[in-house]
Amino acid sequence: MELALRISTRALGTSWPNPAVGCVLVKESRILGLGWTAKGGRPHAETIALAQAGKDARNATAYITLEPCSHYGQTGPCADALIEAGIKRAVIAVSDPDKRVSGRGIDKLKSMGIEVQVGLFEDDALSINAGFFSAVNLKRPLITLKLASSLDGRIAAEGGDSRWITGSLARARGHLLRVEHDAILVGSGTVLSDNPSLTVRLPGLSDASPVRVILDNRLRVSKKHRVAEGSDGVATWFVSVENEYNSDKFSELSNNTNELIQLKEGNDGRPEKNDILAMLVSKGITRLLIEGGGSVAASFLESNLVDQIYWFRAPVLIGSNGIPSVGNMGLRSISEALRFNLKKRISLGDETLEIYLNREDKN
Repeated sequence: MELALRISTRALGTSWPNPAVGCVLVKESRILGLGWTAKGGRPHAETIALAQAGKDARNATAYITLEPCSHYGQTGPCADALIEAGIKRAVIAVSDPDKRVSGRGIDKLKSMGIEVQVGLFEDDALSINAGFFSAVNLKRPLITLKLASSLDGRIAAEGGDSRWITGSLARARGHLLRVEHDAILVGSGTVLSDNPSLTVRLPGLSDASPVRVILDNRLRVSKKHRVAEGSDGVATWFVSVENEYNSDKFSELSNNTNELIQLKEGNDGRPEKNDILAMLVSKGITRLLIEGGGSVAASFLESNLVDQIYWFRAPVLIGSNGIPSVGNMGLRSISEALRFNLKKRISLGDETLEIYLNREDKN
């Protein structure tokens, strides 16, 4: 099961809208097949592992990180495939929260005389697929906030200069974080000031860039910006309120990779965050990475929508006149402050990555 969990993480950021699942088939202490969910969600992990094992799958044990599906979608049920292959035993880390599956896949296996064990390394499986569980249970993606700052929490000097606060090791780990998410979200201000590409630039992972989501209420981004030019082939979704001006202006940005998504105007003149998140789930996004800027970070934090923070800290001090990593959250007292638990601290040369989890278990 540890191996199944480990290989399942290879599907993070690429398997959406499906969960990242791993499957290992074993018989007489020999691994016969292993698989993880393919890009776009198909084929499923069980299908890949069974294809490798072939006829040897009969009387084997299947270690699966998530309950096998039992309904017909674009492919047949994995529970049926396991039964037809003649497996003897199934060890499942966690049941599927999807009502079309939950318990049904397990019951189908048991009804055919297959021994089933559920719950081995359940917490690990829940952690890996936290995005999928959030999409099903909360109707919104898992939200990770990435911050890269000085020791005193500044992302740039007063004049806006921010390149580079963190070094090469931290930047590489930040790119790996992009790989593990389905979409990356920034405000238009970040695009206008930094002109980032928001792609993955790691050897061998150039095709693993997440969808780019740009909050651009007035469509200020133009084709001169990297996220909009379309030459890298990475999808960019521009989110704005519904109006004719934005519809007309988008004609300047329209190409094969750019899409305009217009949502109802909220009380502050912008789309409501919950509407944005519901839209992303409807399009299959389960893991969302927020990278900037400070006002966007503050907005999601203020609404208590951030599930985890990845905070990269560089050993430099900028001072109070620098630009803060998190904008004004409107708090009046310490009792109103959000609380996070430190999960892990990782050294990256002279720099540090701290991973924090929201104290509220919303799933």
